[in-house]
Amino acid sequence: MENMGFISLIPPILSIVLAVLFRNVIVSLSVGIFAGLMMLSGGNPIAATTSTIRDYVTPQLTDSYNAAVIVLLFFIGGFVSLVEHSGGGAALASRTIHYINTKAKTQISAWMGGLIIFFSDMGTPLIVGPVFEKIFDKVKVSREKLAWILDSTSSPVAILIPFIGWGVYVMGLIREEFNHLGINTSEFTAFVQTIPFQFYAILTVLTVPTVALARIDFGAMRQADQRVRETGQLYWPGSTPLRKIDAQLNSTGVESHPSLIWLPLSVLFVTLFSLLVSAGFPFESVPGSDFRVALSTAYLFAAVVLMSLMIYFKVKRLGDIFDIYISGMQKMVSVVLILVLAWALGSLLKEMGTANYIVDLMKGNVPPFIVPAVIFLSAAGMSFATGSSWGTFAIMLPLAIPMAAGLEAPIIVSIAAVLSGGIFGDHCSPISDSTILASTGAGCDHIDHVRTQLPYALTNGGIALVSFVIAGLTESSLTVLISVFAMIATFYTLSRVQKNLVLKH
Repeated sequence: MENMGFISLIPPILSIVLAVLFRNVIVSLSVGIFAGLMMLSGGNPIAATTSTIRDYVTPQLTDSYNAAVIVLLFFIGGFVSLVEHSGGGAALASRTIHYINTKAKTQISAWMGGLIIFFSDMGTPLIVGPVFEKIFDKVKVSREKLAWILDSTSSPVAILIPFIGWGVYVMGLIREEFNHLGINTSEFTAFVQTIPFQFYAILTVLTVPTVALARIDFGAMRQADQRVRETGQLYWPGSTPLRKIDAQLNSTGVESHPSLIWLPLSVLFVTLFSLLVSAGFPFESVPGSDFRVALSTAYLFAAVVLMSLMIYFKVKRLGDIFDIYISGMQKMVSVVLILVLAWALGSLLKEMGTANYIVDLMKGNVPPFIVPAVIFLSAAGMSFATGSSWGTFAIMLPLAIPMAAGLEAPIIVSIAAVLSGGIFGDHCSPISDSTILASTGAGCDHIDHVRTQLPYALTNGGIALVSFVIAGLTESSLTVLISVFAMIATFYTLSRVQKNLVLKH
């Protein structure tokens, strides 16, 4: 297979090392691309710079598919910003508070709140957390437990949804690699097919109701709940709870209304699925172009409805509403930059034959069925070190997809391994944005949150690793049922073991 040998590994390795050192994906991708083009241009920095702009970045921006993805991301960013500032999520939660009077109900309610705010992984902890803080204190459930629930319903939920920013971002990366490999499968179809193989995300989301209903805590989380239950202390001595940030997300100055959350989302769903059904969904594969148009239309209609509701309920003035919408779009600029640079890096790696070189090294030495597990561990390690799942996707997918194709490993399972590994490492990392925001939203000490969440994350990560080995062998989506059963059995066993040890002492 044609490749440039070991030097073809320099751009991705350099990108990964810089991402770990500086935790800036845009800089790491840019330097990786430039280094690769320096090698292709014989060490001429002027030629490398002009080639970066002319041959790699500009074509990605002018491509009709890529442009449609970028426009869609801006629509999503504007809508999410409106929802976060409307107060609708907090209003919906506050209307149901008087029904919450037990530990199990409290935890399940917070979990459901996180599921409802599925469209914003960053908004989940800052919208749901402050609403449930005092309720958790009242029923004597630890703030660490609340932070874990917030973290478990942010990025693990978002990565399973194809029609929000996460899904659109990942599908953009998938489409680029499918084009290089000549794979005709729609990126929407491919993403949907990965969902049952995203073992870590699924296990994490389902662990919350399992723990809440069966009362099977273990590790540091059990000790934290015991502290609150027996002493009433919200924090360990010496703990420093994080304070709230961006109070505008939690209070609009006037009483909001639940319709500001459920009505725009209803418009979004009805518009989206009406347009998809007219295109043949779910009986026919929906072309990516039709999906993007349907999704852009749905987000635009939902935003118009939400703006109208915010004016009707006097939540914000019209000028402020437009400012919020535009600021939401502006927040997507960094995402767009990462996506464009990831596309450019993928094109560069194809030209240098990086995946071909890795395939040549691994072929005959690594059985195809083990490839998804290797990819999962690699993505987890990178995500943990950088604290960025999105950065991990940007660097790993351009490597994992052609590598899986070259080694005849299951491509869909390998894509899911990148996504699951990215979420797993991000969940364990103390420098992850989502982990920090979960601590902030719960008013919890950050290190206490990391320490109590880690045993749960490592347990589910171990089960996910074994599941990827099984899925690599079988390519069966039913593997997820084995994973869920293993999770329930493992958590129950660990809880019983810790309980028995406490009783003996």
